[in-house]
Amino acid sequence: MHRALSAYSAILSRLSTLALWIAGVGLVAMTIAIAWQVYGRYVLGSTPRYTEALAVMLMAWFIFLGAAAGVRERYHLGFDVVLYFVPYRVKLVLRSISDVVVFCFAIGMTVYGLQLAVLGWPAAIPTLGIPGGLSFFPIMTGGTLICLFSIERLWQRFAGLDPDGDRAVAEAVEN
Repeated sequence: MHRALSAYSAILSRLSTLALWIAGVGLVAMTIAIAWQVYGRYVLGSTPRYTEALAVMLMAWFIFLGAAAGVRERYHLGFDVVLYFVPYRVKLVLRSISDVVVFCFAIGMTVYGLQLAVLGWPAAIPTLGIPGGLSFFPIMTGGTLICLFSIERLWQRFAGLDPDGDRAVAEAVEN
């Protein structure tokens, strides 16, 4: 089981790194698009029509991919004040419940993102000339990655590993 988990974690580590790289490139590309829009408006006297829609699309990608990577690396928003005061075993249960809730939310992102993509596909984004359903791909992709990352953490706990580093803290407090 540990071998399969190690292989799964290695794949997800690469996916997380790829997601961060794509998010970073998207952020830079969005900045360039907005700069081009400002340059066109104030220097050339003609605003490029596609830049706003492109910037919004790129922003969706880097937000959802960055959020997914943040969930995997535990940099995403969390409320863990209570966890500082409860025993180690209670922390395991609470963190597992949290991961299940995150997993369920991510399933919703994926399923409803897919429904929105299907419904929006016939409409076009006029300034980009692409199907409107493509706007919802970042939601589906981010949701799918968050599902995979949540499964990884739950699997690690089930295998007796400590993905959150709580065991080391508990042992340090006891000694």
